[in-house]
Amino acid sequence: MAMDYADYGAGLGAAGTVLRSNAMSAGLETPVPTCPGWTVRDLVVHQGMVHRWATDVIEGRGMGDGKEHEESGRKADDLLDWFDEGWAGVLHALGSAPADLDVPFFLRTGDSPLVGWARRQCHETVIHAVDAMAARLGRTPGGEELWFSAELATDGIDEVVRGFIPRKRIGKLRSIEPLTIMIETTDTGAAWTLNVSEEPTTTVIGGVDSPDVRLSGPALDLYQALWNRGGGIDDPSGFLAQWRRDVVIEWA
Repeated sequence: MAMDYADYGAGLGAAGTVLRSNAMSAGLETPVPTCPGWTVRDLVVHQGMVHRWATDVIEGRGMGDGKEHEESGRKADDLLDWFDEGWAGVLHALGSAPADLDVPFFLRTGDSPLVGWARRQCHETVIHAVDAMAARLGRTPGGEELWFSAELATDGIDEVVRGFIPRKRIGKLRSIEPLTIMIETTDTGAAWTLNVSEEPTTTVIGGVDSPDVRLSGPALDLYQALWNRGGGIDDPSGFLAQWRRDVVIEWA
């Protein structure tokens, strides 16, 4: 299901371009409707900080809290130039790292550290480029307005449900009565089953015949929905309301 390593670099590069151009068009003080309480300035500072933080890890300087990078963004004379430097830095770090890169990686998806960091930075930048687009549009963009492929979106869904959901800090999805949640893309043929109970949620690749909850739709819409960015998907049980409450992925 995972894309090629080179695809992640291409996805990260394209997403940086989209984020920057939409941030410039929207203006730095414009609210970001998909990130309540943030302006475009906050969004660009955050993304530039994450790029620098990831570069530090990839280049062996350890996994800090990113505060010094956030502060440098807040003080930058030209914030978009500052963003460009961090974006170019993480692309260079990924492009020059060895295949057997030996650094920490925090998602247990089975990816090597090099592929894991490329994948994470790709999707991190893609979803925040969606946010920048939302700021320019004043609303969540529809799937038909997005620039990336259904295959990339499918890979991003996989990262959410197999990488983030099982994490103790993120995975707060619980149910007194056991639930099976089937997530399926209607265009790329991918499916996952989440087993939800009072214990940490587990995820397996593939669907089941009679899930308690079914969330389905085109991969681009499903990707946005599972990242709590809207998206028109089929949710007959109304389960997304619980998802939005219990699945909150944020910087800590």
